[in-house]
Amino acid sequence: MTVRQLSLEELVDACAESGVRGVGLWREPVRAHGVRATANLVRDAGLTVTTLCRGGFFTAIDPDARARALDDNRRAVDEAAMLGTDTLVLVSGGLPAGSRDLRGARERIADALGELGPYAAGRGVRLALEPLHPMYASDRCVVSTLAQALDLAERFPAEQVGVAVDTYHVWWDDTAPAQIARAGAGGRIHTFQLADWTTPLPEGVLTGRGQIGDGAIDIREWQGYVAAAGYTGPIEVELFNEGLWARDGREVLAETVRRFVEHAA
Repeated sequence: MTVRQLSLEELVDACAESGVRGVGLWREPVRAHGVRATANLVRDAGLTVTTLCRGGFFTAIDPDARARALDDNRRAVDEAAMLGTDTLVLVSGGLPAGSRDLRGARERIADALGELGPYAAGRGVRLALEPLHPMYASDRCVVSTLAQALDLAERFPAEQVGVAVDTYHVWWDDTAPAQIARAGAGGRIHTFQLADWTTPLPEGVLTGRGQIGDGAIDIREWQGYVAAAGYTGPIEVELFNEGLWARDGREVLAETVRRFVEHAA
């Protein structure tokens, strides 16, 4: 998504030019290109798919809507397995229309994880529950902190459910470093993502993720927390930013690599 202006073919070429050997993919462009065709494209280029994003949206109350969500998540698991990644990132879903019941919504997430976890594990895929900044709690994700995510994940085996640690979403939380240690001790850090926090946020806030080094987050400090927790897996940079999307994608990718080396490596 950092360089969504690039086609998958262009992305593969740009990664080769920039020395990037792993890529996190989103379902929409993968489906548009074809899951199997994408798997072949990435594999032939010598790239590893680090994660697939996204599954989730488990909070509906209506039984038919819940069934549809679970069916879609099973498809997402199958797509992840076909792409060769062991991690499906989940955005859990916001409050249903007219509801104010956060606890009930979180319990429906737990119910869905209980059904989806064994299915995913049987296909070699782990579920990474991603807490989102509290500003998204009403419409996108009722799981706002790593503590909340871990309270849900720890109901299930670590090989089934863990968490995604994203600096953009957790940097404000002074309990997050301890929760990262908790997640690491349980083997539940399934992916680590970087983005900076810049203000003012744009209208709609979804595209407010700043380039590494442009904002308020001490990226190296958070990388240190995750490393100290024992995480040795891939580190992704995930930027939703209209300004970056308006630029040449190859230039943005090369810049992102330089910023990563400067602020996180």
